[in-house]
Amino acid sequence: MRWLITGAGGMLGRDLVTVLSGADVVALTRAELDITDRAAVEAAVEGVDVVVNAAAWTDVDGAETAEEAATAINGHGVANLAAAAGKRLIHISTDYVFEGTATTPYPEDAPTAPVNAYGRSKAVGERAVLAAGGYVVRTAWLYGQHGTNFVRTMLRLAATRDTVDVVDDQTGPPTWSYALARQLAALARSSAAPGIYHGTAAGSTTWFGLARAVFAEAGLDPSRVRPTTSDRFVRPARRPAYSVLGHNRWSETGIAPLPDWRPMLKEAMPSLLR
Repeated sequence: MRWLITGAGGMLGRDLVTVLSGADVVALTRAELDITDRAAVEAAVEGVDVVVNAAAWTDVDGAETAEEAATAINGHGVANLAAAAGKRLIHISTDYVFEGTATTPYPEDAPTAPVNAYGRSKAVGERAVLAAGGYVVRTAWLYGQHGTNFVRTMLRLAATRDTVDVVDDQTGPPTWSYALARQLAALARSSAAPGIYHGTAAGSTTWFGLARAVFAEAGLDPSRVRPTTSDRFVRPARRPAYSVLGHNRWSETGIAPLPDWRPMLKEAMPSLLR
């Protein structure tokens, strides 16, 4: 099996490269493959058995004033990959395609209703992949060893502040990027039917709950984390208040869904403290 990883320089992309160590992998960073260039995409996909697309516009707030640019990558660039790779494509999407007003986990077939430009751009890409017969794997609250993410930010702030205020009115499933990379590799090697899968940890917490868990795992006093509300941290892009995703579709694949977020964080922490 020959693999192509796009966005290989990002947090998830780098973990995919590690997980697939020893396999026949072509790992292309954003600088090496512009997915908005259709001819370049067609050339890159030639002779590849599996394409995992981790390339994306990830600046959620920036997309509010640059929706066309975000959609060029997250929508039209993904459409280029879908047209070239078809059912060979596994595309990473997001909980932001949902409105975020639910009170129970969103199933894979729930109607999408994004509330910000980033979510709308990702929804365009999803539709292209599904129309081409590929795989969409939605994730949420992703953190990992590489790049900027919430968990690493909390560890950095812990070293410079006595207390940290964190919102306690947004709920989601903190998900380790390395665990997601392993899940994606398993999906690619399986005979699972194309369509939508949710690649998030089981269980849920708030950002406040996650921050306290990070402090605890790092051997710090979790009471240094104080709860607050989203209106104290106004951002250009509206965030979904509820980002918990259901995992029923995995039962059709023979692949177990990802485990609960709390033991996942414990397993991840040594790599995050390096």
